Amino acid sequence: MSALLDFLSTDYVALFIIIGIGIILGKVSYKGLSLDSSAVIFVAMFYGYAMFSQGVEFALPGIIQQIGLLLFIFTIGMQAGPTFFEVYKSQGRKLISMAFLTVFAGAVTTLVLAQVLDIDYRIAVGLFSGALTSTPGLAAAIEATGSSLASIGYGIAYPFGVVGVILFVRLVPKIFATNMAREEQKYIEETQTKIPEVGHKNFMVTNENADGKTIGELDIRMMTKANISRVMRANETSIPPAADLVLRKGDVVRAVGTTEALKRVELLLGHPTDIEIPESGMFEVRWYVISKRNVVSKTLGELSLRENYKATVTRIRRAGIDLPARPSVKLRFGDRLFISSTKGNVNGLSLLFGDSMKEVETTSFLPVALGIIIGLMIGAIEIPLPGGSSFSLGLTGGVLLAALVLSRIGKTGPILWNLPGTGNHILRQFGLLLFLIPVGLSAGSHLGPTIQEYGLSLFAIGAAITLIPMIIVVLVARIILKMNFLSVLGALTGGMTSTPGLSAVDSMTSSEGPQVAYATVYPLALVAIIIFTQVLSFIL
Repeated sequence: MSALLDFLSTDYVALFIIIGIGIILGKVSYKGLSLDSSAVIFVAMFYGYAMFSQGVEFALPGIIQQIGLLLFIFTIGMQAGPTFFEVYKSQGRKLISMAFLTVFAGAVTTLVLAQVLDIDYRIAVGLFSGALTSTPGLAAAIEATGSSLASIGYGIAYPFGVVGVILFVRLVPKIFATNMAREEQKYIEETQTKIPEVGHKNFMVTNENADGKTIGELDIRMMTKANISRVMRANETSIPPAADLVLRKGDVVRAVGTTEALKRVELLLGHPTDIEIPESGMFEVRWYVISKRNVVSKTLGELSLRENYKATVTRIRRAGIDLPARPSVKLRFGDRLFISSTKGNVNGLSLLFGDSMKEVETTSFLPVALGIIIGLMIGAIEIPLPGGSSFSLGLTGGVLLAALVLSRIGKTGPILWNLPGTGNHILRQFGLLLFLIPVGLSAGSHLGPTIQEYGLSLFAIGAAITLIPMIIVVLVARIILKMNFLSVLGALTGGMTSTPGLSAVDSMTSSEGPQVAYATVYPLALVAIIIFTQVLSFIL
């Protein structure tokens, strides 16, 4: 038996046993409800408890948890970054209110229960930080109280703080009878309000003012914000829409742009027509992918494609969203451009853009390593606070902030701050597993002694501090603020500073909506928890 325990308590053996069993259990579904990757933490808790019950002191090295957390948070920031700032502009006030409401509700719940049930204030502030799974909050609690009793409260509340958030975000869509696929579609529509849908339409030139003028003289792109992709004359095959092409009455022109842009084309050229423009052997219309570093961060206008390649970009596809091809649009690594050009210029355009999906899908670890280092440096910066204390974003907050900003920048010199979808997903899942397992083992090994020493009353109080803020936030977000459920769940896990909770939400949807909301709310919640911890220590 001792030989078996020695084997099972070996670090790498335990790690892979928990991963394997956790993944198997995560695939088990009951009435549409499954734990997915979150099952790993439950297996880890049971494993830790089982080892402790056999008298085995067992824990994985802390560096495993730290590496996992760094990878998970960095990949979240990299994926959320491109849309984070746009969402912050449009929904920032709502998300900020969610962060404040979550932490405020938790603090009020702690205050009321501590006063009514006469709980030692040092344990109470520990319960508060544990229920919101905030290690920086625990550090602030120990500093504010000058006592290690805060860590006991933290240890009591933390297990349910982790598990409770996971279960809550899994169950609440069922309680509200929410169709997650419909919420995904709504989120896409909401995020595209500032990026109108791009379409195309054929027009017949009937306007006297357009007859006899070149495309360049009419300055169609500037006048209408649309692009001309094809021109057909006298029912013949289409001809390249070069800037020096003279338009004649009866010509059929295909324009690509937003609904408003196409209306302006109608005013400039003439009425819409159902006449189709056949393909021409003279030019080719196809997609190109941006894989060359020297093109990244340049605008379409800077490339002068019409003058240099007799080519017209009619649309840009970025992260599945079609953008209007305006001269001011900055290109990003992995963007796809739909271009009409003469066949002789196809190779030149391919060389210009790189046009290599293999290059786009190749994961480089250099930006990951450099980005995490930058994040750690940011997180180590101490910001002085009144009363002689100080505040820092810490490991998690610094790395998240760095990833958000770097992914928004896109490129610094030769370094591309980019992770392809597949690489990002693999690193995120790997980091998540490395993070969840040590957390679960630690919580499981302390579960028995804590119950024996303090009974179940403090567990119930910790559970209340976890659940009450979440219930309030969901009700306010859905009923009063009418927020999308993806953003609600992301804001909820961010407000609770729950990375495992986010992983549970992440497995429920393919949308980046929860991650964007989490990334927006998390830093604010981190600061709020530290402040309210100090306030509670003073009041209690």
